[in-house]
Amino acid sequence: MTTIGLTLPQLGPVVSATLIRDFVQQADEMGFDDLWVQDHFLYALHQDGEYGGSAQRQPEVYRSVWAPTELLAAVAGWTERMHLGTSILVGGNHWPAQLANRLATIDRLSEGRLSVVGLSVGWSAEEHRAVGVDPRTRGRRMDDFVPALLACWGADPVEHHGSFFDIGPAIMQPKPVTRPRLMSGMYSEAGLARTARDFDLWNPGSIPVAAVQETLCRLNDRRPDGKPEIGAIYRLAHQSTAGKRLTVDEMTARVAECASAGLDGVVVETNFCSEITSAAAWLDVLGTLKPLVDAARG
Repeated sequence: MTTIGLTLPQLGPVVSATLIRDFVQQADEMGFDDLWVQDHFLYALHQDGEYGGSAQRQPEVYRSVWAPTELLAAVAGWTERMHLGTSILVGGNHWPAQLANRLATIDRLSEGRLSVVGLSVGWSAEEHRAVGVDPRTRGRRMDDFVPALLACWGADPVEHHGSFFDIGPAIMQPKPVTRPRLMSGMYSEAGLARTARDFDLWNPGSIPVAAVQETLCRLNDRRPDGKPEIGAIYRLAHQSTAGKRLTVDEMTARVAECASAGLDGVVVETNFCSEITSAAAWLDVLGTLKPLVDAARG
């Protein structure tokens, strides 16, 4: 079955605890399967290079971003049914041992509903420098990040000695109820090679579903022996960071296409919708999206 999820209200000045709680409860009642966060923490006034999405600069809503793991911890208590995921955490913003502990805590708070942890190398040199990480090392750092994270979720005593991270031997608790699947948000050739080697899922967006299927075939051709095939959770923006708009009918058709192709899931992004200027507008946008739930169900 193809799951259908939503990015949480996370960006912009109108986000509040009340809005997020109301959004979660309305999404739950509408039948959505899961809730997702992304990961940025500063808006650079002098940006080095282009924004990593589909716009020249970061959209203005990035001037305020609620922290992803703390947000999921709160949401874990506001729904007893919906699953939780990250799409996408930037590896350079985190350290694997600490992140493993925070994510395992979220999984325990939600009684095992942290299903997917998405990771990528990120694009913001300013964010990397702000946390003391050399942005030039972001790819090689990710090569060591994933095995370090997985080691921390493994049996105690945990131990990992890599080129970037030196952990243990140590006791690390809690562990996730079930290890979340790892999802890659990488697109470069080097990133796709990492995806084929280390990840369980890929998180494409804004490309035709047929192209997703073609890329999955290439990834699985490169998959190490004995590992299950990589799946995909498709990211679908109601309005892109460049302002490109999809109607609800167009989105419904795309969700149906993803379901027909057998993709693992769809994440619907609404944080960039230009009409969202109040909490009421957030919930109004959500209220129009019920056809997407029906399309995912087939």
